[in-house]
Amino acid sequence: MTSRIPRDSRLRLVRPRPLASAPTAVNQRRPRRPAPRPPEGTPAPAELARMARSGLAAAARVARWADSALGPGRDAATADGKATLSDPSAERAAADLGLTPDQVRHDWDIARLAGLIEVHGDSARPGWRLRAWNRDDSAVLRGWVALFDAWSLATPEPAEEEAAAVAEVVSAMPQVLSFLQLSAGPVPVDQLLDLLRQRVTELRTERCEVPYAADAASPTALVPTADADPAEPARDAELAPLLDWALHALASVGALTCGAGQATLTPLGSWAVWVKLEQICVAAQSPAGNIEQAAEDMLRGCAQLRPNAARSEYRAWLAARTVGGAVTELLVASRGEDALLRGLAFEALRVVGAPAEPDVRAVVDEPALRPYALLWLAEHDGVDPEDAHEVLTREEATWLWVDTAAAVADHGEAPMLVRHLESALQPTVPALLDEVRAVGHPRTVQVLVALAAAHPDPALAKAVRRAAFQVHTGGS
Repeated sequence: MTSRIPRDSRLRLVRPRPLASAPTAVNQRRPRRPAPRPPEGTPAPAELARMARSGLAAAARVARWADSALGPGRDAATADGKATLSDPSAERAAADLGLTPDQVRHDWDIARLAGLIEVHGDSARPGWRLRAWNRDDSAVLRGWVALFDAWSLATPEPAEEEAAAVAEVVSAMPQVLSFLQLSAGPVPVDQLLDLLRQRVTELRTERCEVPYAADAASPTALVPTADADPAEPARDAELAPLLDWALHALASVGALTCGAGQATLTPLGSWAVWVKLEQICVAAQSPAGNIEQAAEDMLRGCAQLRPNAARSEYRAWLAARTVGGAVTELLVASRGEDALLRGLAFEALRVVGAPAEPDVRAVVDEPALRPYALLWLAEHDGVDPEDAHEVLTREEATWLWVDTAAAVADHGEAPMLVRHLESALQPTVPALLDEVRAVGHPRTVQVLVALAAAHPDPALAKAVRRAAFQVHTGGS
């Protein structure tokens, strides 16, 4: 008996569907949480964007200068490969803009932190936010929040302070900022210092940090010293200058004002802290409690959500962590055997944005992550998501097709796997099977077996089963 569907039936070419949408066929629709309202007195988004544009005007000016004066084929922007503006470029910008070289370097650094400038090697190019600066309020606010998140990089840390003490203060400042936001007015710096001391003590206690005798060779080296209290006054005394540095760094990015022994959040700073607190509350209310989960468990929880809800979870999870640690955790999760988590991890990295770029570039040479990383980088560089798949070679696209099919086979339903055929680049099923066999994906056999079991056409299913057997036995 012959099939009604020819064996070489052409596949309809459609853009591959993102992995984040793969599990939606098995999801239950969840009731939408009403959009939260910011605290009373918070300016409208348009007014907040106006404030952000005003505060970043100097950085945007330097970014526009770099757009016209630097870049591929023009003078080098940097000399050390670390995005530091070279002396000739700084002097040239100073002359063109009527500034001092130090002012140019400061504005350059602010523009980089806000995503107005992207540096690749020794060349600079405008970030997508600069292109949308005058017409897109959300792009402006996202740029300012990126700068706010990087406040500790905006002002050099005190040279005489230990790196560990600086890291403790950076980790403790979110609680200080939350207190300032909830206070909704000026707060004495002494009160903030007491709060900082309490939070640092909590962090040290969580690490079970106890000072020990210095001489490791001594029989008493493992015995706590007499002043083993983790909140010892000698160490607490270091916190006052570090709090002063933190407050001035936050003031330099426009998040707060300091004066007369008091600190007050600006409208922008208050709004940004409220947004982050709201993101944390959203995650805390989720059934899986994603904010407290490791990356892999968080991604599994988000697999049960629709794409927009999942992105909200990603933002909340990221808001409760340092960017560097979160990116590392997501990439570790992406290296696992579950292909769905791999795709979701890169969806979460899209929410991270520019700060994740160096880490994503670092995994381009890993075969399992390469297609995902190349697509992420293409979209980050401004390529339309509809066209981003064009950066992949035929082999990379086929590998990604198999990986996505593995995710659908593990977490979706049979009809979804059949529909996944439509996203293949190959014009015919035999051509697809030939290239799938050659690509060497470790899940090829399981994917083909699942596809054969799911497909309603007996002739096509038989061909797919034969291909699976050939891959399994190493035949051709």
